[in-house]
Amino acid sequence: MSDPNPTADVVAALSPLEKASLLSGQNTWQTRAVPRIGVRSLFMSDGPHGVRKQIGSADHLGLNESQPSTCFPTAATIANSWDPELGERIGAALGREAALLGVDVLLGPGLNIKRSPLCGRNFEYFSEDPYLTGRLGGSFVRGIQSAGVAACPKHFAVNSQETRRMTSNSVVDETTLREIYLTAFEMVVRDAAPLSIMSSYNLINGTYAHENAHLLQDILRDEWGFDGAVVTDWGGGNDPVAAIAAGGTIEMPSPGFDSVRQILASPAVDQAALDARVGEAVRLAERISPVATNGDIFTEHDALAQHAAEQSVVLLKNDEGLLPLSPGTKVAVIGEFARTPRYQGAGSSLVKPTRLHTAMGALGDSDLDVIAFEPGFAHGAPPAPELMARAAEAARRAEVVLLYLGLDEIAESEGKDRDHLDLAPAQVRLLEELSAANQNIVVVLSVGSAVAMPWLQHCRAVLHGYLGGQAGAPAMVRAITGQVNPSGRLAESYPLDLADTPTADRFPETRRDALYFEGPFIGYRYYATAQRPVLFPFGYGLSYTRFEYSDLRVQVDAATFTVRNVGDVAGADVPQLYIGPAAEAAAALLRPALELKGFRKVHLEPGESATVTIPFDRYTFRSFSAADERWLTIAGAYEVWIGRNAEDRPLHGTVVIAGDEAPAPAAVLGIPAYAEARVHDVRPADFRSLLGRDIEPPRLTPARKTLGLNSPLSDLRHAPGLLGRLIYSQYFQRSFRRAEAKGAPDLNLLFQYGMPFRAIAKMSGGLADMAMVDRILMIVNGCVARGLVGLVSAFFANRRRHAATDREFTALATGAGSPLTEGDKQ
Repeated sequence: MSDPNPTADVVAALSPLEKASLLSGQNTWQTRAVPRIGVRSLFMSDGPHGVRKQIGSADHLGLNESQPSTCFPTAATIANSWDPELGERIGAALGREAALLGVDVLLGPGLNIKRSPLCGRNFEYFSEDPYLTGRLGGSFVRGIQSAGVAACPKHFAVNSQETRRMTSNSVVDETTLREIYLTAFEMVVRDAAPLSIMSSYNLINGTYAHENAHLLQDILRDEWGFDGAVVTDWGGGNDPVAAIAAGGTIEMPSPGFDSVRQILASPAVDQAALDARVGEAVRLAERISPVATNGDIFTEHDALAQHAAEQSVVLLKNDEGLLPLSPGTKVAVIGEFARTPRYQGAGSSLVKPTRLHTAMGALGDSDLDVIAFEPGFAHGAPPAPELMARAAEAARRAEVVLLYLGLDEIAESEGKDRDHLDLAPAQVRLLEELSAANQNIVVVLSVGSAVAMPWLQHCRAVLHGYLGGQAGAPAMVRAITGQVNPSGRLAESYPLDLADTPTADRFPETRRDALYFEGPFIGYRYYATAQRPVLFPFGYGLSYTRFEYSDLRVQVDAATFTVRNVGDVAGADVPQLYIGPAAEAAAALLRPALELKGFRKVHLEPGESATVTIPFDRYTFRSFSAADERWLTIAGAYEVWIGRNAEDRPLHGTVVIAGDEAPAPAAVLGIPAYAEARVHDVRPADFRSLLGRDIEPPRLTPARKTLGLNSPLSDLRHAPGLLGRLIYSQYFQRSFRRAEAKGAPDLNLLFQYGMPFRAIAKMSGGLADMAMVDRILMIVNGCVARGLVGLVSAFFANRRRHAATDREFTALATGAGSPLTEGDKQ
């Protein structure tokens, strides 16, 4: 008879030290092993759009060398494909490469919602919409795990900004939390069953994510049925004892044995909770069985990367059908990005590509007649009259100008939010100069998030490739020449101006508490409800052909309609299903005017039509009632639209849904700023009503304040001790100036600037412990002499403790018995 629960037997066979040790890493990327009972070490690696397995010295920021792997388009790019099947193919390729490179857990995909276009890491996330994010994220997870490795969706949850990301407290009402920031994770957990999930750095409503029982236990495990392991973001551990109680499984990277000692010494540790967490760690190792991969998969994956980029290109403008260009068209190629492409974001997701295509190389292989190349501008530099003059001269000799523009690497990066939505002044000035020389300008755009386009009138066409990965350049050239008909649709709204965004003047929050005043009104939910115009709406994208919709039939379980290609060339369209609230729901709960609830990508030849059915599902009509603490499907007549985007919705119908009785109207509906989605007018008292509890009023940061374990290092500028302020001015301020002069982000500096003091111990691999951090805080808080003496003493004490615990664990885990001497035990 087979053992009904082998994991429980393994857990029961572990010593207390082994149990505690399995809940934190062995080093930067690996978990600990217990060979005597078959618990193996797992290798984790970043991998949202490519496997980043490092060679030699390891770090979590992409600073050191990594093994080559396919650099696929980033999540923000693939989201524009609106193609879950493509996402699953990419995920499978990522899983195969992970297995080939010896990676067991791939850290991705990123499922955070784009609260603001200023978030520096938006290139790594899919969308402003949770449904689209959930569909695409689930496809990636299924693909990755088909290769026998574990996916690790991240960052759970409400991790919306890079500023103060390790110490920021996201204060959000329960309805917005559930409907906007958790729904994508819910969809991925329910539909794709990831084996692990990464908790985020930040606090949610006052509690760190990895210690948040409401998030990890009540919702993730009890409500959604997740039975995998929850892994911290790197350096995101805080209190290991609280994490055990709340549902946090593994702390990464290795904090040495400091967390282990805290667990063993604490009387607050519940043994049942400890065994549950250890069981999750053991079960993760048991479930992973990478599939062997033979042959040259990288050539195949390079082709897939190009196909993915082709399917994600968004045609934003095409006056008088300038595109596609005919063979033999004389083109001047202008812009440094044509020679040195911007194809991925900066930070922990940085991939070393197996090969890198450039626009100049791809154009040289095309049927276009490239008569000149001019850089036109230098990255990070002011407008250069000489470069612009040469570019203008080339433009005058060409029939069409291909102008490659984008954001510099330093403009969008992990660890830093953007300051504005603008392209560099040198690029905009160049476009203005070129438009006087040649009006036939095609802007080829490479950015990872929304940008403002006050320059749009100076060009006749815009092709947006986002960050297209290693093969994005030939994909774009094929779109320019018509070998590919652009079918990408924007997965985020493009505002006319930063001031139009719902979080304007509140993002990023530089103080501890990030107050989500806007509630559910982000992205198109805000623009549609507040009736605020945008530059390009969510879901927008043009084609070289035209599609017509007709014959909408709405039943209780689906919407069915016809799509016809009425143009002259083959193409793909993405009809989108939007639902408007029933009157009963809108009268009881705070509801956006419309929400995306389905879509389908349809490929059609000229004149061909297709009958499309988009089924309704558990997410279509539901609303979360904070008062009832549950999801409701409120009975009533719901609006149904089929649209080309969030604004252009030519088909309309209604459907009557049976369900729950509407609750009493929420108090927040009596507040005009919320009832009318005028989120810029929301006052603190209004937000308290939405939140359902009181909040501390924002306070000015004092010139001097005592720093603690969870104070970010950036607060050294407020340190009571002179030494702390000197460190800030002489290290941080000078280093930032050097990075700005180089035009590239210093990722290590950005991480240090935002990390809390406790991370000194959490990220040291055992070189420091919390006792040492306490002494460092004494020093920067002004007790220099006492702190220095204590630091030296704590350092040597930590080394002795670490060495002793390491010897004991190694002996126990390998079955050699305890090697401790009486001196070690003291």
